[in-house]
Amino acid sequence: MQRIFQAICLHGNVLKYSILKHARVIAPAARTVLFSRSESIGASKLEEHGFESTTIADVLNSKGKGADGSWLWCSTDDSVYDAVKSMTQHNVGALVVLRPGADKAIAGIITERDYLRKIIVQGRSSKSTKVGDIMTEENKLITVTPDTKVLKAMQLMTDNRIRHIPVIADKAMIGMVSIGDVVRAVVSEHREELDRLNAFIQGGY
Repeated sequence: MQRIFQAICLHGNVLKYSILKHARVIAPAARTVLFSRSESIGASKLEEHGFESTTIADVLNSKGKGADGSWLWCSTDDSVYDAVKSMTQHNVGALVVLRPGADKAIAGIITERDYLRKIIVQGRSSKSTKVGDIMTEENKLITVTPDTKVLKAMQLMTDNRIRHIPVIADKAMIGMVSIGDVVRAVVSEHREELDRLNAFIQGGY
């Protein structure tokens, strides 16, 4: 994930600076016309659509309600076998873990990595081991809010070597994003930023 993060930042900046370099070699007369026509509108547009502006809320909205997998959950009392079976059936890599009872408070998260490291590697039985015994507990969860910038979320996931991160608002979980969601959002943002710069250079604003 560290390499993905570095590659996106590196290549995105290279492309962006290449376009800006192109702007600097425009003929002086043409450049004068371009910026006199665009500076009042263009500057505000570039500020409004500033680079690295995409938030986690944008990612959740683009995925659609229910598509983020946050509605998939298991209980601390469920067997690890049943939790992994649910992940497989729904093609997700993590499940929210809730405490038994009416309030269904968040207890933590269980991931494929938990299964591999704490069941397979240790030779434990997935059918006799409870989810609560191997999950990452709530007080150890790395989380983000809807306002968190996508690149910040990616950095958190990279630094902590995790592939899923819960989204919390007002102490309640409202969704979950994966490293794949974040990478797609960053790539899309780089592409949109380059399109804006190119349009600005050509007087499109």
